[in-house]
Amino acid sequence: METVVSPCWSFFAWPGYNVCVQPRVSPCYKKVESSVGAIYTAVRTSRTVIQLRLERELHSHYLRKGLQQLSDSYECLDASRPWLCYWIVHSLTLLDEPIPESVASNVCQFLAHCQTAGGGFAGGPGQQAHLAPTYAAVNALCTIGTEEAYNVINREKLQEFLCSLKQPDGSFNMHIGGEVDVRSAYCAASVASLTNIMTPKLFDGTAEWIARCQIWEGGIGGVPGMEAHGGYTFCGLAALVILKRTHLLDLKSLLRWVAFRQMRFEGGFQGRCNKLVDGCYSFWQAGLMPLLHRTLYAEGDSALSHTNWMFNQHALQEYILLCCQCPSGGLLDKPGKSRDFYHTCYCLSGLSMAQHYGSGEILHETIIGVPENSLKPTHPVYNIGPDKVAHAIMHFMEKEIPDMAN
Repeated sequence: METVVSPCWSFFAWPGYNVCVQPRVSPCYKKVESSVGAIYTAVRTSRTVIQLRLERELHSHYLRKGLQQLSDSYECLDASRPWLCYWIVHSLTLLDEPIPESVASNVCQFLAHCQTAGGGFAGGPGQQAHLAPTYAAVNALCTIGTEEAYNVINREKLQEFLCSLKQPDGSFNMHIGGEVDVRSAYCAASVASLTNIMTPKLFDGTAEWIARCQIWEGGIGGVPGMEAHGGYTFCGLAALVILKRTHLLDLKSLLRWVAFRQMRFEGGFQGRCNKLVDGCYSFWQAGLMPLLHRTLYAEGDSALSHTNWMFNQHALQEYILLCCQCPSGGLLDKPGKSRDFYHTCYCLSGLSMAQHYGSGEILHETIIGVPENSLKPTHPVYNIGPDKVAHAIMHFMEKEIPDMAN
């Protein structure tokens, strides 16, 4: 059995912790390493200088086309249509590609049809309201950031919808009668904070419930006792950042867990221990690092770097640029997989996270390849542009918080 020790492990090995080892027994690992290794070897041994280049025009064309019309193959995502809007709109924003006013207006009108009479957004017109497409719709509308976009959101009904999903233990259902997991708590906290409908009663007990989802590994599972997972861990920590209750977690244990999710060979991130690298975790895992960094820094941790996040930013950028770009536009999970809008969004989001260190006006860039690879920054809590977050919060702060949940 091969054992793998994460690179630069001593940087992340806090006092009292042992080095994490990942046993690799699946032939899938070898297949992925072989595919990725062939790409890295070709670049290293090429007789000509190969520029690491983000194919912006190809990706932009793929995204713009998807915003106008989708093929029949997307029928399986009929209940995820606000997600398609968000993934595409956010990706274009990261690429600094303007969205024509008429197209943005069409997106707003479509999302208005997805909003239900009882509050919240459904996966498509006439469907049941659900927290996941509600999060996607609010993010898409805040990214567009026009008066028309903001006016789509019925804040009073949205608050009613969130209240109807709240459980006595602080958790939230994903929809009426639906499952409970950390995603729902994050989606609820995200949309409530962006639209200024948060109340103490609405999130009473939520932070404590999320904290119970952290397990011995250090990461966060979907529900208490469940295996730690990158997506759930991001949702849990980001929700606690919004709720200002991150002190409830063992943050250094969480940091150690996520640090070892970066693959030493591929440079990208895996979602769980002993799983394969996946381009989408370029955001779900790497996006945790700014949240952890800022929280630990605020607590006075003097061991933190002042020039980079606590992962190998160069390695992640190399993996995305070399292994996750489709030659015809769009990004993907890993070599051999097909492109899709989901992976395009989260690969670009992770690439942006790896490029930009800091916050506000104090940003340090670490761009590998050509300077044109630089993307716009993304907010580590909401995964929309920091300027979009600030504009939305300022807009909705001018409106009174609905008092139904008080």
